[in-house]
Amino acid sequence: MTAEELRLAEVRTENKPWRRWGPYLSERAWGTVREDYSASGAAWEYFPHDHARSRAYRWSEDGIAGISDEHQHICFALALWNERDPILKERLYGLTPAEANHGEDVKELYYYLDSTPTHSYMRMLYKYPQGEFPYSDLIQENGRRDKSQPEYELLDTGIFNENRYFDVFVEYAKGDAEDMLVRIEVANRGPDPAEIHLLPTVWFRNTWSWSDTDTKPVLRSEEPGLIDLDDPVLGRRRLYCDGTPEMIFTENESNNLRLWNSPNKSPYVKDAFHERVVHGNVDAVNPARTGTKAAAWHALRLEPGESHSIRLRLTIHDFGKVEPHAIGPEFDKTFIRRRDEADEFYATVIPQSLSADAANVMRQGLAGMLWSKQYYHYVVQRWLDGDPTQPPPPAVREEGRNTLWKQLYAADVLSMPDKWEYPWFASWDLAFHCISLALVDSQFAKDQLILLLREWYMHPSGQLPAYEWAFGDSNPPVHAWSALRVFRIEKKRTGVGDYEFLERVFHKLLLNFTWWVNRKDMEDRHLFQGGFLGLDNVGIFDRSAPLPGGGHLDQADGTAWMGFFCLNLMAMALEIALVKPAYEDVASKFLEHFTYIGRAMTTIGGDQEMWDEVDGFFYDVLCTPDGKHRELRIRSMVGIIPLFAVETLDPEALETLKGFRERLEWFIENRPDLTAYLASMEEPGRGQRRLLSIVDKEKLAAVLRWVLDESEFLSDYGVRSVSKVHRAHPYVLGLEGHEYSVDYEPAESQTSLFGGNSNWRGPIWFPVNYLLIESLQKFDYYLGKSFTVEFPTGSGVMMRLEDVAAELSRRLNRIFLRDAEGRRPVHGDEERYRNDPHWRDLILFHEYFHGDTGRGLGASHQTGWTGLVSKMLQQSGE
Repeated sequence: MTAEELRLAEVRTENKPWRRWGPYLSERAWGTVREDYSASGAAWEYFPHDHARSRAYRWSEDGIAGISDEHQHICFALALWNERDPILKERLYGLTPAEANHGEDVKELYYYLDSTPTHSYMRMLYKYPQGEFPYSDLIQENGRRDKSQPEYELLDTGIFNENRYFDVFVEYAKGDAEDMLVRIEVANRGPDPAEIHLLPTVWFRNTWSWSDTDTKPVLRSEEPGLIDLDDPVLGRRRLYCDGTPEMIFTENESNNLRLWNSPNKSPYVKDAFHERVVHGNVDAVNPARTGTKAAAWHALRLEPGESHSIRLRLTIHDFGKVEPHAIGPEFDKTFIRRRDEADEFYATVIPQSLSADAANVMRQGLAGMLWSKQYYHYVVQRWLDGDPTQPPPPAVREEGRNTLWKQLYAADVLSMPDKWEYPWFASWDLAFHCISLALVDSQFAKDQLILLLREWYMHPSGQLPAYEWAFGDSNPPVHAWSALRVFRIEKKRTGVGDYEFLERVFHKLLLNFTWWVNRKDMEDRHLFQGGFLGLDNVGIFDRSAPLPGGGHLDQADGTAWMGFFCLNLMAMALEIALVKPAYEDVASKFLEHFTYIGRAMTTIGGDQEMWDEVDGFFYDVLCTPDGKHRELRIRSMVGIIPLFAVETLDPEALETLKGFRERLEWFIENRPDLTAYLASMEEPGRGQRRLLSIVDKEKLAAVLRWVLDESEFLSDYGVRSVSKVHRAHPYVLGLEGHEYSVDYEPAESQTSLFGGNSNWRGPIWFPVNYLLIESLQKFDYYLGKSFTVEFPTGSGVMMRLEDVAAELSRRLNRIFLRDAEGRRPVHGDEERYRNDPHWRDLILFHEYFHGDTGRGLGASHQTGWTGLVSKMLQQSGE
């Protein structure tokens, strides 16, 4: 075992706290639901960026390249100033939905370069301009642009011209579980000497202002280069700083005078370092060198090309004086050792057959997954009621956001989609995160999946929380799929299956399945109206809101997701039945339920058809109050998702599970009314396997004709979410005197639906592409080489589905890989990423991608589900 694998084993078997310290600090705590105590629910306006430097947070903290303990009592991050900015840079900046033409958007350049699962080694890069940060330019130019124009990004402002910027590398290495070594290296990439101020900052999350019982912690410095931390929960810690920095102190408390023109509790407030460094106000900081927030202030002047490093150590150990024990030769040896151990660990994860470029993409993808962990704190009942030491919230809040989720009590480290644009968990995002996380830390992945099923997250009704803006929204039921995949990934790697985990998840998912059946099948016809389902603006209506004129949508994707859910629960039950035969009975229950769903989706001749025999595609059906049904003939991902509901049964498993096999045979023989429209469950396929699928061979071929057509869904970079045909032929529907339409939008959203920052009307999304690839592999597992399709449609080239899946994977991987000219499609036409040695190996993992060019769109650090590229690269190299 590698050193990192031994540490992971110590976490599991000895409960050694190797994960206690990690990158659990958010990158944005302002503008969140948790910090919003307004009557209107206007989170971005109630707590804007301009307040963040002066106003104490209630629920969590933020910072640049920061770390904290797992409950965020103690925080550490980097602040910077270039002697030109109007504010001290203590957090990453971005635009709110009202300021940007395509929704909220971080306007910084930073990259997660490396991390091990226990965070024994981590590395991150922040690119800091030497000129005045263009805050006003970004707001004004984005405000001038409409939704038909692209976002105006930081690189577009010219602030990085002539390489006038600093590369700031922040590295962490653990001496042991309670010993964090820090190295910050700054390099002047510009042509002239330049000044930079580095302020590594340590502080306590403010818990005392909201409670009349919490003991206030304290920081103090009694000798140069040393800060003592005394926390009532974590006990004593010490921060050692090398060199001779000026040590400055203040309180992590709001500047009431600046914010609300009311008296401050203390003359030393949260924005004191901004006042001291930027404005030279020496009275802003505490001369007694004590408080709840402290920084080691380094003022540097760097020549062109010059680099400088500073070192710190946040530790439980007492090394006495700073030199030579705390920060000396052994400090540097620890960094070297942890870097080498990281390389050793990833040599067991990344296939040797991958090119150096592909290996770099895979490792940065996994680094982003691990850096995107965050301490997430939100107690809904307390948030609604308010705190005893604060004014009560407006009474109208009891009728507003998340009022039905009073049981939700979150105080955990969770995998975030993006710690700036989405600094809150999302249940269906997290399910995909866990696939990539399982490659490096399957225990953490399992813990994440179990956590959302616990009674303090899951609603008593059985619903899983969606995300903090609306916990009650419906996300696709992918939790069972993820749990089963994580189980199998770990079993394949270790040879041992964690059946206890699988059984725990299965029991809670039974409750979730019951919620779906009881709440989302309005007419008991096994046709589901799932609502939002995470696909944002894919359709002509806001699917989380009532339809214009009443009625409801029978959703092809909602119904297919339920078929998918049934098959995953069936497969999970059969897996458990290998060690506990009683589970064969419940597996049969989900088999039966799947057949009801499949028949409802594929029945021909009724008045609510989802399957269009002429087109060979699935469509949503609009059901109006007058009893009429109308197909919404939009060729979109909605009609592809039915392919995901597929499972194969191996003859060896059926031989072992005799009870299930007998019930399967009985069902086939006695219920032809349910099985007539489904893929044959009777006819053995490749290797005598059985197939369970909503689509038979004919329907599969029909749908794939559209999916693999380059004038429809197929792009050079994966499968589009809406067919390109709708560019020339938009779908238009007249209803209640209004006209609704959907056309092909390959880039940013041109509507404001769901904030306008996510678009499912044409771009490429990794999660659904990944599920499509996996489904094609399952079909091939049954059909084998006897079944081929044209790839691309109309080319005359026939391919088996296994090869189609591999080609789709290659197209998705191509988004990130350097081509013959050094260009990565994800970065568009930006020359720096093509030629500059300080940029060319840096990767951003965006939320989604341009349907024609592969350029990254949406959240720029949504490594979350886009991190699936690491899994696909691993599979391609095996």
